[in-house]
Amino acid sequence: MAQKEKTYTVHHLVLLFALLLPLLVTWMKYSKREGPEDTTYNKPALTGIVISDKKPVMSRENWFDGSFQKETEDYDNDHWAFKEISVRLNNQFYYDCFNQLRVNNFVSGKDHYVFSETYIFSAFGDDLVARQKFETLLEKARVVKDSLKVRNIDLIIGFAPGKGVHCGEFISDKYKHPVSLRNYDEMRAIARAKKHNVMDLFNYFESLKGKSKYPLFTRFGHHWSYYGECLAVDTIIGYIENLRKTDLPDLLWEEVEVVDTARSRDADVLKSMNLYRNPPQDMQLAYPKIHFENDSVKNQTRVLVLGDSYWYGPVYMGVSQQAFGYGDFWYYYNRVVPQRVAGEKLEVWQLDLKKEVESYQAILLLYADGNLASYGNGFIEDLYEMYTHPAQFAAKRAEQAQIQSYAKQIRENPAFLKRATKSSNQQQIPLDSAIRLDAMRMAGLLKTP
Repeated sequence: MAQKEKTYTVHHLVLLFALLLPLLVTWMKYSKREGPEDTTYNKPALTGIVISDKKPVMSRENWFDGSFQKETEDYDNDHWAFKEISVRLNNQFYYDCFNQLRVNNFVSGKDHYVFSETYIFSAFGDDLVARQKFETLLEKARVVKDSLKVRNIDLIIGFAPGKGVHCGEFISDKYKHPVSLRNYDEMRAIARAKKHNVMDLFNYFESLKGKSKYPLFTRFGHHWSYYGECLAVDTIIGYIENLRKTDLPDLLWEEVEVVDTARSRDADVLKSMNLYRNPPQDMQLAYPKIHFENDSVKNQTRVLVLGDSYWYGPVYMGVSQQAFGYGDFWYYYNRVVPQRVAGEKLEVWQLDLKKEVESYQAILLLYADGNLASYGNGFIEDLYEMYTHPAQFAAKRAEQAQIQSYAKQIRENPAFLKRATKSSNQQQIPLDSAIRLDAMRMAGLLKTP
């Protein structure tokens, strides 16, 4: 009996094409790269995801300790041909079918408003810390304030409103309950009782609710709207002028452009959602055409701002250079912004803290309500020790320098940062804490698990 001849159907061809398609797409991208040194040709255009551009290089050491295999697997997983479209389609599915955001710590509320859960909890007092913590912190801040005032420097305690408290009506009902006390209420009362200089944008924004001509927060943004940032900067400039009895360059605008599509940071969460198809924004947003007074005489009051990501918007406006005497922004008392040297990522621990602090005329600590539990990120404690126990402070700072150096390496190395991010998610701890633990292991101060 003759053997039946093998035949190949269209199904086999389709299967073969499907198997070869990723290879073909990768080759097409590779052929269009800018040059032999270009390692980003196949990098997915995704926001908020740590991806390494550097392909692992094999060595005897990393082969036998297994790190080469692990890093190569991570690299290939991040750079395969359909990584971007797969992530976007997956995120779109969860958003359309379950109203879920594939963004860490963010949730969807009513009318397509998105929120950080941290700021929902702060709006309802669910993150309330012991009153004694604020008492101790602000008592130390009082000592710091007096020490700085002798040097003609004003310390300002600032409060900023988060989206959760300002847009509470759009939060899902499952989070809502009667509010008895919030960190903001406790901290503001203690700060006023201890006679601090208080810059209260939280209360100012609340007074504008329902009265502002344009939205102060947007549907798909986490921070103030651009219009809200303009109001905040104008208010802070006025406050410092009154406190210091001086004249700073004013923020001015004569024209406001109103559009229905978010610009600037007004859709920063939407970018991180990495959707295949963005939802309609359907919101009239205002964009003042701003400029600062061009007066070098007025622009001599140096202002240092410490805070969270809410201050990045004003930094992008140019307030540091054009109104605050070329002062710095110390992001979470860590990163120095803007860069003093192009390409150099300077961190606060690398500076002479006393010399830096005393080069300013005003220091503003401005944190949104979701970050009040970690207010100052150690700045107040460090200055308190620096002025009350200088020798002890110097020894402690030198001891911490090694850990900070390793932490900086982790933040700047995508592979290390990715590992720390994974550890943060698994252990349910802040990313900074995960980075610090890894840095302590690298310094030999903790055993590797």
